[in-house]
Parts: sequence; C-alpha cells; structure tokens
Amino acid sequence: MSERLEHPVSPVYNSESKILILGTFPSVKSREGKFFYHHPQNRFWKVISAVFNEEVPKTIVEKKELLLRNKIALWDVIQSCEIEGSSDNSIKNVIPNDISLILGKADIQKIYANGSVAYALYKKYIYEKTGREIIRLPSTSPANASYSLERLIEIWSCIRDY
Repeated sequence: MSERLEHPVSPVYNSESKILILGTFPSVKSREGKFFYHHPQNRFWKVISAVFNEEVPKTIVEKKELLLRNKIALWDVIQSCEIEGSSDNSIKNVIPNDISLILGKADIQKIYANGSVAYALYKKYIYEKTGREIIRLPSTSPANASYSLERLIEIWSCIRDY
C-alpha cells in the first residue's frame, strides 16, 4: 500500500557548491534517519569517499562536511509523492523539488542523477524549468547489484572534475 509522503530532509549545499547530485526520494531508512543514503547497504558514502580519497563519514555532520568540502550539493528530485516502502518503481503522483533554490545560490557546473529513476524523474518534472542537462550515473542503491563497489567508484570518479 502506498502512502503520500513529504521529503523530510533539507538539501545540502552552500555558495561554493559546483556539482549537484540528485536522488529520487529518501528510502524508509533515510526517512527514519532524517538524512540522505542512511541505509547501511547503500554505497553512496563509500563511493563519494573513495572518489575524493577521504574517510567514510559516520555522522550526519561528517557527511555534510564531506559534501561541502568537495563542492557537492545533494538533494532529491521529489518533494512529495506516493511510494510503497523504499521502492523507486512504486513512485507516483510526484511533486518535484524546486532546485532553483540551489541553482540561484551556488555556481552549479554539472547536475548528476544517482540512478536511472532520478534521471527520468528529473527529465520529466524539472528539466523544462531549468533547461539544465543532467548526467545519469549508476545508482548506489543495494538494489543495483549488477555494479560492484569498484565499478561504481570508477564511473562516479567523473564528478571529481568539478
């Protein structure tokens, strides 16, 4: 059974942010933990840490510092939706986030999608408003088992260019 949920986490960014990474909507674990990629099996923090040769952050404060130190803004495409558990494929009745809040305050050079669903939702709901292209990266979700951690790190290393 799907339920209508509001996004519980504020975006992470500052005026120094150069890249924006967009996910879809927080998982059950992330909603419980009130922060992005909170599920211990999600490889997002391991990938970002490896790309920038840093320690994997443990606390929310450390995670925010890692992002900001490396000029990364982080948010999700969806502000509210109906979703069953954590399943991106169950998402419907989307209200998108207004990413112009970030684009107006930071000199974002590139926008990346964490996975194909985030990419498709951005194209459907946000692209027309921003006119800004988005680059699809493979999802760091544990559901994306076809990508090893090493392969994710290799592909995601393109974000280092900014």
